[in-house]
Amino acid sequence: MTDFLASIISPGDTEIALTGGADIIDLTSVSGPPNGLGLESIHATLAAIGGRRPLSVLVNDRLMQPDLIEAAMRGMVAMGVNTIRLGIHSGSSTPAWFEEFVGIASQVKLTAVFFADESPDLSLVSLLKSNGFTGAMLDVQDPANGCLLDHFDVSRLFSFVGECRDAGLQPGLAGSLEPPDVPRLLVLAPDVLGFSGALRCNNGHPGGLDLGCVQAVRALIPAGGPKPNWRDVDYRLLEARPHLPNAAGEDAPVDLVFVEDLVLPVFIGAYARERETPQSVRFAVTASVLRNVRAVDDMRAVFSYDLITDGIKMLIGLGHVAMVETLAERIAAMVLGHPRVTKVVVRVQKLTTGSGTVGVEIERSRVMARAAERSIMPLLSGLIPTA
Repeated sequence: MTDFLASIISPGDTEIALTGGADIIDLTSVSGPPNGLGLESIHATLAAIGGRRPLSVLVNDRLMQPDLIEAAMRGMVAMGVNTIRLGIHSGSSTPAWFEEFVGIASQVKLTAVFFADESPDLSLVSLLKSNGFTGAMLDVQDPANGCLLDHFDVSRLFSFVGECRDAGLQPGLAGSLEPPDVPRLLVLAPDVLGFSGALRCNNGHPGGLDLGCVQAVRALIPAGGPKPNWRDVDYRLLEARPHLPNAAGEDAPVDLVFVEDLVLPVFIGAYARERETPQSVRFAVTASVLRNVRAVDDMRAVFSYDLITDGIKMLIGLGHVAMVETLAERIAAMVLGHPRVTKVVVRVQKLTTGSGTVGVEIERSRVMARAAERSIMPLLSGLIPTA
């Protein structure tokens, strides 16, 4: 399952986070010199939690020396903190720096937090496990710089999650995330999704948590069971409140969800030269999606077009494709993998061949897709990393 991490800035928010269904309570205001690390806040938060949920604490001060950080962390361990999230800043964190925390890592779960708005050195991920870290997370240092998806698109996040899995680490994603981001990121099956400003419903400005906002995020993250992947995430989002017609035959009412004029660089083509340089390719996809029988009022009732665009980006990230027809079939099979989609029309156009705009348009239905699905599943089964 993917855990819902709720970041609080004071112990007073603890009960709201618990009532709203957070899996992990995270205290984010811990920084500064040893006498300003907020140990009183940690103690008060642990008392408020009362063992009902784990507490994680973010230590994020690039000015502190490793020995001071370790001393503070040992104090947190003695108090009963479950996980320490340690900020990893570009230019100040080196392989030798990680070795300073091997001793403390044997006493507490230690997660390295990289900041997407600082051009993070993700080559360090491979060093974490050997130095006792159990997880790695992407976040943003300054929300004024935008959210996580402003810095890393879904294909890059997919790579990060895969690198964490390969290194034996639990991956986490955070960084000014909002409810519409949840369906897109659940597809990547992270161990943790972290939220802060979205739990306050006041444009992310500091303030107490809002119970309704916490519950809205909780409703979007399936509780319990295995991690979702690209084939079942939409079904899981609808499980809590199914709005589908009883019959899903050819006569069932549908809505059309479409993406047009999506232009991306793609390594595609049968010639040797087309393996060396990406070409501009335009995509258009129209999905027939089973209509909800109730009014659409939140993200659980929506088949998001982001699921289409993100899927295309991950597919082209797999590497060179010889034929536009092959890529179109893969996109169709991917979209039809979502239970609410009954039919899809995919157009793939190469824009810079010197022979005008060329390409292919295909139409596939769920029934027609069975054979194509059998042929593409070996490829797609490795697309989403799992634990």
